[in-house]
Amino acid sequence: GRVVGTAEVPSGGAVDVEVTLRGFRRHALVVRAPGLDDRGVDVLLRSVPGWFSLAPPLLAIALALALRQVVPALLAGVWLGGWIAFGNPLVGFLRTLDHYVVKALSDPDHVSIVVFSLLLGGMVGVLSRSGGTQGMVDALAARATTSSRGQTVTWLLGVAVFFDDYANTLVVGNTMRPVTDRLRISREKLAYIVDSTSAPVAAIGILSTWIGYEVSLIADALSKVGSSLDAYGVFLEAIEYNFYPILALVFGFAVAWSRRDFGPMLAAERRALSGKLLRDGAVPLADFDNESLGPIEGRPRRWWNAVVPVVSVLTVTFLAQWLSGRAALAAAGDPLGSSGLLALGFRGVGTVFTSGDSFRSLLYGAATGCAAAIVLARAQGILTVAEGLDAWAKGLKSMVLAFVILTLAWSIAEVCADLQASGYVAAALSGVLDPRLLPMLVFAIASMISFATGTSWATMGILVPLAVPAAFGVAHAAGFGPEATHRIFMGAVAAVLSGAIFGDHCSPISDTTVMSSMSSGCDHVDHVRTQLPYALTVAAIVLLCGYLPEAFGLSPWGCLALGAAASILVVRFVGRPVAA
Repeated sequence: GRVVGTAEVPSGGAVDVEVTLRGFRRHALVVRAPGLDDRGVDVLLRSVPGWFSLAPPLLAIALALALRQVVPALLAGVWLGGWIAFGNPLVGFLRTLDHYVVKALSDPDHVSIVVFSLLLGGMVGVLSRSGGTQGMVDALAARATTSSRGQTVTWLLGVAVFFDDYANTLVVGNTMRPVTDRLRISREKLAYIVDSTSAPVAAIGILSTWIGYEVSLIADALSKVGSSLDAYGVFLEAIEYNFYPILALVFGFAVAWSRRDFGPMLAAERRALSGKLLRDGAVPLADFDNESLGPIEGRPRRWWNAVVPVVSVLTVTFLAQWLSGRAALAAAGDPLGSSGLLALGFRGVGTVFTSGDSFRSLLYGAATGCAAAIVLARAQGILTVAEGLDAWAKGLKSMVLAFVILTLAWSIAEVCADLQASGYVAAALSGVLDPRLLPMLVFAIASMISFATGTSWATMGILVPLAVPAAFGVAHAAGFGPEATHRIFMGAVAAVLSGAIFGDHCSPISDTTVMSSMSSGCDHVDHVRTQLPYALTVAAIVLLCGYLPEAFGLSPWGCLALGAAASILVVRFVGRPVAA
């Protein structure tokens, strides 16, 4: 396939290099270009068939589903990728340790996520030991008296924490787990509701940590095709074409409210109804159920000792995101950084919020939550400082397995990047088609890339720059007018975002999927197995009721209404009552 890279020039510059290689062999090349001496630069390249780039993630996914063991499956995938990349199985194993794992943990954003998760785990440990969690369960028990109400409250909380998918996943899962346990809702169902609200609501929320990234990608792509369209305006208009996140939320609500399920989830829910929240032999990613974290007998169990720290996490995270956004814009000389709140306007508020440092904001929020939990318990005499710190440390320890899996998931994403898996999928599936069907093709490509690599953001980063010029190009080539071209363009942009979220939702190597299992105390493979039929069902509805009728003239809002109706009908007539 095509290889693009750079060759260093002795004088200190670099020269772009582009070659086409075939077969599974080594190639010795000499690069000659202006700035190089007559001898040029010797380059040794090794080519492999393009489909090899998909072997590592597919092996990891297959082994995880077959063995129900995530760690060895991910290790095997990273090792195979190292073997392919470096040409030797032993070297591949060594590079798994000293290259991919280390590289995954050297990324500051990844480290921030790990520290945030560990801090939140420590906070949950203190909440459990201080009796705050049990007090909250007792308080909510009066309202969430049925399984349907408990699932609906969980869904509503997932929608309410809209500004960041990581905060959503960890806060909602950890907060609602004791409540859903009491109502005999399976851990698999809790993990599904958490996972199906986190990224979808963050991706389409008008204020979230996702929006700045998405808008920046659209802006770059528009500038390269010479369009004068406003990137934030394009994002807002494209929301109505963003079928998967919206319909995933509708489908999740229908499942929660109706108390009807199908497939593996139905079996899990009926098992939980008999009192078994986890299947026999399940290995939850986080263990908050051990007796050492239970409330101390004879000490008060007050609900506000759980609610105040959780609200502290959300409040501080939100404020830090806002203040860091203002500071970043002010440092860049943007007037929005110093404008008054009323003068900002709707788009200005969105720009400030999405310019903030989300990872630091999450760290500040989690640290505040830990401090609030310990101080509250100590001030009321429920825990001594030593007991609070001991519970905090045990909460951290409960997250170790999740930390290992998260690191390996990032490692296999690095493998996919080295082997250019996403580029291979995009090139293999691209072809000549009716321009009106371009959004469907883009959705399919984005889904496959995101599923194979386990990352929605990387998928967006790869495909938005390709989808925007492709939309304008195929529409103009077919002689479409401005209105039809604009619809194709909007559909293609939204299809990238939709497909990326769908693939990430399904993938067992996705960090948000892992974190949903972690915060819910669910076996990771069980979460993937029970969630997959629901995600695939929504994707089928997206294609049949969304992008297909939209391609032939139905308005996006009409497609959403059709898709919502189809989602409700599937749950009603395919789903079966749990209490059969």
